[in-house]
Amino acid sequence: MQTNRLPHFDDSVNLTGCCARFNPEGWDGTHLHFESKPFLRATTRSLAHVPLDMGRVFTRVLGHIATAGAQDPHQVLVLSRDLSAFRAEHLFAVTKPVEGEEMVTLSGEFTTRVFEGPYSQARHWHSTLAEEAKAHHAPAKAIWFYYTTCPTCAKAYGRNPVVGVTQR
Repeated sequence: MQTNRLPHFDDSVNLTGCCARFNPEGWDGTHLHFESKPFLRATTRSLAHVPLDMGRVFTRVLGHIATAGAQDPHQVLVLSRDLSAFRAEHLFAVTKPVEGEEMVTLSGEFTTRVFEGPYSQARHWHSTLAEEAKAHHAPAKAIWFYYTTCPTCAKAYGRNPVVGVTQR
């Protein structure tokens, strides 16, 4: 297991011009080790856990990351979690600091699990990950989701793979 390395992000199939079709190979059941791994942190507003400004925030952040040349296209990861029913946090893996954006680092041991289904299942996936963490280790320190495709692309591809990421 290499420090700060992610499973390969296969972007070879992109039929939409937006999100590549997610290839889950190497993502399910993977153990990750991060040591001060850099992320850009952004927050979005929600109403009863439904995002209100995600498109605007993601467009800004991805533009800043591209301008800074701060993304490895084969090491893509955006970790998302609800902080409350009205606010969500998103951590974008980057290779270097991005001017004008909040930067954070993550360190520790993480495990992944790939789920398939509508975004409305995230509550159940979260419970599954929390139960698995308790059964195998100690309670999860944090649980994030990597939503691999936007809703439009999920519909176009006919599937919606989501990666759960548990910090142990």
